Amino acid sequence: MRAMTELSHIRNFSIVAHIDHGKSTLADRLIQSTGTVQDREMKAQLLDSMDIERERGITIKAQTVRIDYKALNGETYVLNLIDTPGHVDFAYEVSRSMRAVEGSLLVVDSTQGVEAQTLANVYHALDADHEIVPVLNKIDLPASEPDRIKEQIEDVIGIDASEAMLVSAKTGQGIRETLEAIVHRLPAPKGDRDAPLKAMLVDSWYDLYLGVVVLVRIMDGKLRKNDRIRFMQNGTVHQVDRIGVFKPGMLPVEELGPGEIGFLTASIKQVRDTKVGDTITHEKKGTETPLPGFAPSVPVVFCGLFPVDSAEFEDLRNAIEKLALNDASFSYEMETSAALGFGFRCGFLGLLHLEVIRDRIDREYNIDLITTAPSVVYNVHMKDGEMIELHNPADMPDLTHVSHVEEPRIKATIMVPDDYLGDVLKLCQDRRGIQQELTYAGSRPLVVYDLPLNEVVFDFYDRLKSVTKGYASFDYQITGYRQDNLVKMSILVNDEPVDALSMMVHRDRAEMRGRAMVEKLKELIPRHMFKIPIQAAIGGKVIARETLSAMRKDVTAKCYGGDATRKRKLLDKQKAGKKKMRQFGKVDIPQEAFISALKMDS
Repeated sequence: MRAMTELSHIRNFSIVAHIDHGKSTLADRLIQSTGTVQDREMKAQLLDSMDIERERGITIKAQTVRIDYKALNGETYVLNLIDTPGHVDFAYEVSRSMRAVEGSLLVVDSTQGVEAQTLANVYHALDADHEIVPVLNKIDLPASEPDRIKEQIEDVIGIDASEAMLVSAKTGQGIRETLEAIVHRLPAPKGDRDAPLKAMLVDSWYDLYLGVVVLVRIMDGKLRKNDRIRFMQNGTVHQVDRIGVFKPGMLPVEELGPGEIGFLTASIKQVRDTKVGDTITHEKKGTETPLPGFAPSVPVVFCGLFPVDSAEFEDLRNAIEKLALNDASFSYEMETSAALGFGFRCGFLGLLHLEVIRDRIDREYNIDLITTAPSVVYNVHMKDGEMIELHNPADMPDLTHVSHVEEPRIKATIMVPDDYLGDVLKLCQDRRGIQQELTYAGSRPLVVYDLPLNEVVFDFYDRLKSVTKGYASFDYQITGYRQDNLVKMSILVNDEPVDALSMMVHRDRAEMRGRAMVEKLKELIPRHMFKIPIQAAIGGKVIARETLSAMRKDVTAKCYGGDATRKRKLLDKQKAGKKKMRQFGKVDIPQEAFISALKMDS
């Protein structure tokens, strides 16, 4: 049994930064230089444990590690470090991790400077009342300009950067000074060891052998093995099987006290029972007042996932259920489609989140998927005063009963080099954006736009990267709903609506979108023995049409000479047959056609 750590000797902090500014590498150096992990077990991005994180070079899940550090004053400190993701889709992970700690290391690339996501993450840290220590990374690179970047941090973010740490996470330069700064500049946690247990549930995930593993931050009281604990939100009671800390492997301990971050397992079967932000207390003599917690994550992008081979539906159900165990921000419900069969309507925090889930299903469960067009949640106000949340455009009620439709809007912050500013402004105007401000952060323009979310979820990020040659950085937050002139566009093939291709569009752009879609489908659908009309319609009005001509047999080939009526008779007979065929004929749209049609070109 180890002695309890004094509160004054604990430091809890997170590392925040824009994508690729070196958070995970800095975490590696802090772990390595304190001897937490032996050199032979060390690998790059040690805390990124998922294959997909290592391949893409990004952090998806926030990870925790406990470091013991002997400071220059001879005292030993316990440092609890949380490495957070940088991508906007996982901002929920960041804001959640912030509530469990008291300080942040703000990592800024000394060659790139402040980016959009740097700003967003600093605001998360300030919202959580953090003490912030700026760290300028990559100072070993020839293009590093620490003095300019210090000024930029002060101008753009407004925090004092005169004592910013100068670090190279790659070579290890400045790591010792950073550890000293963590000890002396970040505050110690507060808490009462003798008060009733009050622990915050920071994260939870499913382990095949242990059941649900719960990451907790103890605020008051102490937690021991075999304690009976109660989750205050849903009132369930469990007995603690084991408690421990991450070093970064699981290390069992006898007890956790105030200010400490660790894990517990209690034979919990469902991750759904462990809501993030919940308060854990003892069953008897527990605390009366729960912690404020944090708002649950709200999915913003929805799309349908269907198996290419309908026989794999049960496998897909198992895969989705297992992924949902480990990812509280992923939601799903079953749906059926006339064209694609049985599948699931899934909710995601953004397009990268969607891609990650889709890749994991493909890779870990070997299921080929069709993804329908991503859509957002619309508020449909009916004439009788009722309001419906619309997740799937195919479920849009009859327009005669609809008063108006509201769509989600976002506040987008884009930082871009001067040369590409014009292209970015044009892109935002084309996407129905309203410019709110254009300021300069040092020498770089910072543009803030009010944009509709449904214009962003398709391919906005890709277009932004291509018009700025990859130099723009982009961050967004949802601001609310606003009424606009939105309509549901249906695609009809041989007079049958194809629900997987229906989408919500702005009325002014419906014709352009519809024409592009029917032209694309004309190329993708194979010809049949009868002609096939392909139409885009709003309600009962067709706004675009293409006709796929029929394959024909030459029925007059056997006629040598003779009266013209003989040939006419054969052609009329063929025409009547084609007409009958079209009436009863079924058009098969191949899966590849769906996938290609759903990839939106600008």
